[in-house]
Amino acid sequence: MTFVATTLPGIPRDADLDVAVDVLRLLAERTRLAILAMLEGTEMSVTDIAGALGRPGPAVSQHLAKLRSGGLVVSRRDGTTIYYGQPDEHVAALVTNVLQHTEHVVYDTPPHHS
Repeated sequence: MTFVATTLPGIPRDADLDVAVDVLRLLAERTRLAILAMLEGTEMSVTDIAGALGRPGPAVSQHLAKLRSGGLVVSRRDGTTIYYGQPDEHVAALVTNVLQHTEHVVYDTPPHHS
């Protein structure tokens, strides 16, 4: 694939757009979006995430592996437990913004305005 360097102001480079689309594809799955929302400002183990979501641990692990490969979560081992968290404030802001935008679509008065 050939990328054309974009020089007009306000238009991202093709390579940047391609990566952004990959990130959005990762977010476009209910379980992964829920995981990222739960991880805002904290770390959680697979067991804790699976319990909170009512999902099997192996399924949650697969979603976490995809999120980690996309740079949307980081992991830290403590003994036999692996904890997952968000790598930076940009991921938290992205998740918060998409969920708050959704509230504007769904509710007359979005809950985050209450």
